[in-house]
Amino acid sequence: MKNVVLLGSTGSIGTSTIKVAEDLPDRIRLLGLGAGNNLELLLDQTRKHRPEAVSISDPVKARELRNLLGTSAEVYSGPEGLLKLATLPDADIVLIAIVGTAGLQPALAAIRAGKDIAVASKEILVMAGEIVMREAREHGVRILAVDSEHSAIFQCLDGKPSQSVRKLWLTASGGPFRGTPKEEFPSITVERALKHPSWVMGRKITIDSATLFNKGLEMIEARWLFDIEMNRVSVVVHPQSVVHSMVEFVDGSMLAQLSTPDMCLPIQYALTYPDRADSARVQTNLAKLGSLTFEEPDLERFPALELARIAGELGGTMPAVLNAANEVAVEAFVGGQISFPEISATVKRTMNRHQVVNHPELSQIIDADRWARAEAGIP
Repeated sequence: MKNVVLLGSTGSIGTSTIKVAEDLPDRIRLLGLGAGNNLELLLDQTRKHRPEAVSISDPVKARELRNLLGTSAEVYSGPEGLLKLATLPDADIVLIAIVGTAGLQPALAAIRAGKDIAVASKEILVMAGEIVMREAREHGVRILAVDSEHSAIFQCLDGKPSQSVRKLWLTASGGPFRGTPKEEFPSITVERALKHPSWVMGRKITIDSATLFNKGLEMIEARWLFDIEMNRVSVVVHPQSVVHSMVEFVDGSMLAQLSTPDMCLPIQYALTYPDRADSARVQTNLAKLGSLTFEEPDLERFPALELARIAGELGGTMPAVLNAANEVAVEAFVGGQISFPEISATVKRTMNRHQVVNHPELSQIIDADRWARAEAGIP
């Protein structure tokens, strides 16, 4: 039995994690649940799973939740509430599924409290991979991947040293605009960008999948998770989303992890690792799939990949700037302030104006994040 703290319980990863816990009631106990502001869903989750403590962003909603729950669970709120959950004494692992930068401080708090963490929030390692991995080594805790791509690589590596690896191959579906001519990009609507061909995800990550910024962030994340240089991390487009990623070894062998797309599988593997638990949720019929195809990504139509590679190679505060500028640009696109191609243009402009700080402290990363948000802001 593992005691799991789930931060982001009402989002797409969070609700999939709840399904996994319900599949494995003898293996997983939800000890703590942290949510944004979806009071109704958090209340339902709390009544059903009886966690020790819960947290919600809004203090007013926290008071309402406290009145509804009585003494059945401790109720916290705001950033402090997430820190409380991340450091619950009985927690074995903290799964962080909070979109954006809000998961960074809870992740570090959990590590310093000796908890393993499962990372579904890319921003944690993109912004502060050097610090997070150093702290994990110092405190003897594991950083487990929840992204399907990084989970695949983790399973393929199976403890093999980085010097045995020629290249890590992250697969990308190509998003909804894989075949869309570049001249049509300025007319792309938010509604079209939110129609992902393979996965059902939250709004931000779905837009990122349309621009391929999601894959760019995953490249930087892989660099830190697997202690490998950016020039050994590559992307290949695989529209069927069945091969979740691959490892190419120095002898030319390639190992891949395959399954039909379902986030419950990598979530379950992270929470039960090093064991594998029985589950009938994911069924993969290769004969029915028929064929699997691969193609090179088009860097001219999707400049996000090259921007991410540059940020990852420069390191320091640049990945935090890339991430923050992209978050601002995505919000501006969703709000109708900029066009689809201007998302990448905004990020590029912001990166070009940034003076990189190498081997930054956490305060310098936060300062760079704040600067980038202001710099990328749409007048």
